[in-house]
Amino acid sequence: MSDVTAPARTRFSVDERRAQLLELGLRLFAERAYDEVSIDDIATAAGVSKGLLYHYFGGKRAFYVACVENAAEQLLERTFMDTNIPEPMRAQAGLEAYFEYATEHETAYVALMRSGVGNDPEVAEVVERTRTRIVNRSLVAMGMAEPRPIFRAATRAWIGAVEASCIDWLVHRDVERSALVQLLLGSLYGILVAAKTLDPEAPFELLAPGTD
Repeated sequence: MSDVTAPARTRFSVDERRAQLLELGLRLFAERAYDEVSIDDIATAAGVSKGLLYHYFGGKRAFYVACVENAAEQLLERTFMDTNIPEPMRAQAGLEAYFEYATEHETAYVALMRSGVGNDPEVAEVVERTRTRIVNRSLVAMGMAEPRPIFRAATRAWIGAVEASCIDWLVHRDVERSALVQLLLGSLYGILVAAKTLDPEAPFELLAPGTD
């Protein structure tokens, strides 16, 4: 009889197993085209049965959408900054956290921002909902709990610039990340100056980048 004992299989809770599957799935979908990834591939890579994947998610497309939602939640959590941190230090800290997340999870970030499956409306909704939450969170942090349309539009435009700049940086890496952060902080200040000019009654005091 062999003295070699098979290693004990790690037992995960339902939440731990689900989180593991989501991380793995997003990596697979980011590295390969959606149509090239099968449920069999996912199950084999995860060391689980196809039945377990269907039990948790219902199918490949639902699994993909759940993976994108998971990446979006991670990004939101990572970039949340304590409102006790004064502006513009909070904006800089949030940007640095944003780029740090994108650097550490490059394939997941690109998959999230490029929405992977063509023009899939459900995936596009996840991405847009993430942008909206970032915009609303930013407006509340600036003291604008009530609607200020021009500031909403300005902040949404700036978030789009951050996404485009981040993807460009991940592709080319020919600009120092710190320099890009400073560039984006300057553009944020500029667009908020313009918004304040158009809505002078907004309860928001502008502080230039670098102001303590």
